[in-house]
Amino acid sequence: MSAHEDEVARDNGSLPQAGNTAGQVALEAGDAPGKGVAPVAAGASRPEYVDFNVEDFPGGLRACLEAILMVTDQPQQAEDLARVLAVDQAAVDEALKGLQADYGGDCASLPDPTASGPVSGRTPRGFELRHTARGWQYANRVDFEPVVSAFVSDGQTARLSQAALEALAIVAYRQPVTRAQIAAIRGVNSDGVVRSLNVRGLIREEGADAETRAAFLVTTPMLLEKLGLESLDQLPSLAPFMPSESSLVPPAVQED
Repeated sequence: MSAHEDEVARDNGSLPQAGNTAGQVALEAGDAPGKGVAPVAAGASRPEYVDFNVEDFPGGLRACLEAILMVTDQPQQAEDLARVLAVDQAAVDEALKGLQADYGGDCASLPDPTASGPVSGRTPRGFELRHTARGWQYANRVDFEPVVSAFVSDGQTARLSQAALEALAIVAYRQPVTRAQIAAIRGVNSDGVVRSLNVRGLIREEGADAETRAAFLVTTPMLLEKLGLESLDQLPSLAPFMPSESSLVPPAVQED
């Protein structure tokens, strides 16, 4: 690409504003995390709101990916993460696989930026970075299912908050329903209460929306057991709790 073409590409937003292009900065095997990350490829769409470089953050690309995946309840595709962070997808793929191996304790081939040689014998984490057809997502490691079950069972004695009860009612009566639909009905972000209900074993993910790939939420047999019901058909009707039509009609405007 000529100097003039390069300048035009930068003005159009197809190249990062940093001085290095994808051809000048390559992601090499063995680089420390966050170093040598290739910017978004020429011709790719760079979001207008991205005014940062992942290399400027402590931990670089890997730490940025961890921060994003830690706050989302939905699996994320590598291509979407690459677009948001304005880096090449190949770099994101490699970083995600590195994190996956790191959490599993398989670090013999991964460099340690604080040591002179590779890491070995690292203890596996209680969680893992799971990759499915829907994307990448943090999940509890199945080996620790007894520990998690004990915690969930112990927490059943705690009362649900009003927000959690609202979200649970929406799932019970509208299932299958997505997190976005719950938030739309309640008028507020509900990720926290949904996560709490999921941890308690009252709701779970089952299937996904074909268009948005958002996970559907449904109630579990444990909820029926707690309510003393045999099926969802025994849930009380919502009609007695709905406002009357007269209360929904605004008062008539009196003419002068």
